[in-house]
Amino acid sequence: VEGELVEFEYRSPHSWVHVTVTDENGQMQKYSAEWVTAARLKQNGVEADTLKIGDRLVISGAPGRNASERRVHLKSIERPADGWKWAGRAGPR
Repeated sequence: VEGELVEFEYRSPHSWVHVTVTDENGQMQKYSAEWVTAARLKQNGVEADTLKIGDRLVISGAPGRNASERRVHLKSIERPADGWKWAGRAGPR
């Protein structure tokens, strides 16, 4: 999923990254990616202000069971503009 950040919920039990994506019909769709807890993110150097509204993000992960909900279980995330990446237990790169 590649899109623009519209909301970052830095919290427990799960953090969430919400992005808008242009679908195959040119329509904007909101996708939500479930991330790990805020405490685990902090251990890996990710703070509440690491991601900013408007950031262009590329998110990889496992799709939710119901495709119409447009949810993803986040496995990795990157911000191509500056090369910032997070990939699971490896932490930011």
